[in-house]
Amino acid sequence: MRIFHIQNSSNVAEIAELEDLSASTLGRQSYVWIACARDEFEGKISQIQSTLNALTGLQLVDLHVSDLRNNHLPSHYDYTSEYDVLVFRRLATGAESGNEIAPPDVDRRRNSLPILRRIDTSPVGFAMFDRVVLTVHPAGCPVRTAYASRLLQATSAESRAAGVRLPTSPADLMLRIVNLMVDGYLELRRELTRQLDHWQAALIEPKNKFNDWGALLDARLSLHQLDEICEDQRSAIQDWIEALKTWPQAASPAEQREQDLLHVRSRDVLEHIERVVHHVQRMEQSTETAVQMHFSVQGSRTNEIMRTLTVLTSIFLPLNFMTGFFGMNFEFLPLIHHQTGFWWAISGMVLTGISLLVLFWRKHYLGRSTR
Repeated sequence: MRIFHIQNSSNVAEIAELEDLSASTLGRQSYVWIACARDEFEGKISQIQSTLNALTGLQLVDLHVSDLRNNHLPSHYDYTSEYDVLVFRRLATGAESGNEIAPPDVDRRRNSLPILRRIDTSPVGFAMFDRVVLTVHPAGCPVRTAYASRLLQATSAESRAAGVRLPTSPADLMLRIVNLMVDGYLELRRELTRQLDHWQAALIEPKNKFNDWGALLDARLSLHQLDEICEDQRSAIQDWIEALKTWPQAASPAEQREQDLLHVRSRDVLEHIERVVHHVQRMEQSTETAVQMHFSVQGSRTNEIMRTLTVLTSIFLPLNFMTGFFGMNFEFLPLIHHQTGFWWAISGMVLTGISLLVLFWRKHYLGRSTR
């Protein structure tokens, strides 16, 4: 568990234990970020509730406690008159202890789009009070570690000179963490696209006998599940934006500016999520297109083979007729008793075969189709 006290948007102090927090800890323009792993949240729920009560005079309702403890809950937004709850499923590489997209019975030896099996979709829960934000992460969550480091570095002289600002409120901090999770997936697009293009090339190659249909089905199911996760993320942020519009009117220009920044940052997060949704849907369409093109190429190759066989059959059909004609068991047949009859028959068969071969060749019935 990591606890941060953010004061006046200019100073960050990390607190060691929950016992060190009290109502006197919070100043007029400060708030507390309590970041804990899911197993820590379950083991210290009574202590966390007591701390929330001491800091805000409120506690989480039982239903929201269950939501934050649930490792399989989809992304969604909920609220009460005193605090807001957002559950957001992350899209991060690695599966330390969370859920992987691939079904549990997938053969790990398959190498088709292996990155899909490395995307962890465990949920991260946010409970946002006026002066406290509680986040519940999966074990070993790199998002918590990365943003905690970024938060501590933001107070350095270099960061201040570069114009880096600390989050001004629990809602602002929540949006920045969510944006960090979404951007983490956007960084995977290049690797996902490269692996999918390699797979498409293997499907379209006419000489390649593609047999990994089980892995293909698993990848299509994984992409479909990823699309559903992204849609839930978008719906959750849209619900948050709608709730943000119902906040009371700001009492001062500074508060109004903070609310405007929250609206801008929320729309920015939503735009990033929509980019993820668009990319996932495009990958789904590309996979479906590759499969259809695979069968089209195989069908075209089969048609070429059948066309060649048909032409050869057409060439030998009159030759079979000639051999059958002269093979009839009659005494009086043309050339049957002639001394050069055999050579006349052979010459006619060769001439007929060559003529048909030239005819079909000129009509491009025997030529390979250009690709």
